[in-house]
Amino acid sequence: MSLRPAPDASLSADRRSRELTDTVGGPAVDVLVVGLGATGAGAALDAAARGLSVAAVDAHDLAFGTSRWSSKLIHGGLRYLAAGQFDVAHESAVERGALMERTAPHLVRAQPFVLPLTPLVSRGQAALAWAGFHAGDALRLAARTARATLPQPRRLSAVETRRLAPALRADGLRGGLLSWDGRLVDDARLVTALARTAAAHGARVLTRVRALELTGSGARVRDELTGEEGEIRARAVINASGVWAGGLVDGIRIRPSRGTHLILREQDLGPLPAGLHIPVPGETNRFVLVLPQGDGRVYVGLTDEPVEGDIPDVPEVPETDIGFLLDVLGSVLNLPVRRADVVGAFAGLRPLLDTSPEGHHDSAARTSDISRRHAVLTSSEGVITVVGGKLTTYRRMAEDAVDAAVAGRGLGAGPSPTAHLPLVGAASREALDALRAPRHLVRRYGTEAPAVLALGRGDARLGERVLPGHPVTGAELVWAVRHEGALDEADVLDRRTRIGVVPADRAAALEAVRNLVGEGLARRG
Repeated sequence: MSLRPAPDASLSADRRSRELTDTVGGPAVDVLVVGLGATGAGAALDAAARGLSVAAVDAHDLAFGTSRWSSKLIHGGLRYLAAGQFDVAHESAVERGALMERTAPHLVRAQPFVLPLTPLVSRGQAALAWAGFHAGDALRLAARTARATLPQPRRLSAVETRRLAPALRADGLRGGLLSWDGRLVDDARLVTALARTAAAHGARVLTRVRALELTGSGARVRDELTGEEGEIRARAVINASGVWAGGLVDGIRIRPSRGTHLILREQDLGPLPAGLHIPVPGETNRFVLVLPQGDGRVYVGLTDEPVEGDIPDVPEVPETDIGFLLDVLGSVLNLPVRRADVVGAFAGLRPLLDTSPEGHHDSAARTSDISRRHAVLTSSEGVITVVGGKLTTYRRMAEDAVDAAVAGRGLGAGPSPTAHLPLVGAASREALDALRAPRHLVRRYGTEAPAVLALGRGDARLGERVLPGHPVTGAELVWAVRHEGALDEADVLDRRTRIGVVPADRAAALEAVRNLVGEGLARRG
């Protein structure tokens, strides 16, 4: 039996309306998933792929929370290896290999990084980093990821280092260390692909549906578009709401950690064929990352700071984070990057599990020291909550959560098939390279790229770029509405594309997006 998704992987407003009517007040589903970030969408796919009936809800949109604010990296676990968390490191490397070679090779590719050996990096630190990169390559081997997928690390001369990163200061540059890791074209696109693949396997994916109360047999929910409330009955309930998990289930204590990224224009840094690892002065195993996006933007991140108090829907970026990142960036660049050069910034909250004795955690303790292991917890009422972890291991987190639901609620289902289940748009590297479509479309849509391109050929307006200097076309906006579940311009600007992450770009594109999204909704199906 083929594990490729059925053709009907499209999400739309019409499909949402039909399935919401069938679900609220209807017969019980096997599994209800609350939260449609990477882990929740992954759990919906995992359960549906095992043949279970599934409903998955989110109060907002796909990837509305933490899953759109990551570094877009699929890590091999080197950081966890350095911290002695060997099981987490190996799990990360295995999951990275699965994404790059089997489940999402269109969305995840190899990213080169240069660690410049500046006067701020001692020879001892350089030797430690070099040993770490070789250990990371050993992780790749242990995970059975091909060398062709992730090349081996190597030393660079000063000339080679400047060629890969011309913006670096030449004075005192001894050379560099080149390493490779996995890189997502866009974290929100991964979530969209997960949700659509789940839908192709029969899952009901319902955005703008808020869970008001959870029990072991379902949830009271509210349609955020109409205000109507009702019940969704389920044999098992999985709480995958991330940093908001503790608000739905008693006894879950989350220690959020804020990761901030700056957005710069590529023109301000010059060409960057590779990303950069910039050591944080005074730290032995902490780096700021410089990540060229391929769309004229560069991300610089990230911080790891504890967050106290209420959890906002969209975290704010404090000036202290911006100043810290600019200072580290300025330590290696030839030209200064000023506050005025920062065209945007975003912050995400990692849902780290607080395992300290209740009421006794040290608010000054660094969240960077908290383990990235995930946990699957079952409440006294039978609600299963999955917390902790990280983007790279979303699939394993989802599998463990569904395993707990199957075992705990006596559901008739076999083991998870998702380690070998291609997501919508996936194909071999050779097949992707042979597609007759622009490379930026193939990297975002995989085998669906020709269909997106065809929309633009049928209507000249849709073939045009929405914003000068940015690759997104009108066809992609209409595709987002017809096939990817976007319900309004915010869904399109902020999650199906990355236009909205730069406020000036968002404002410049808003009118065109409103017009095209309106047409897409009028002709949806």
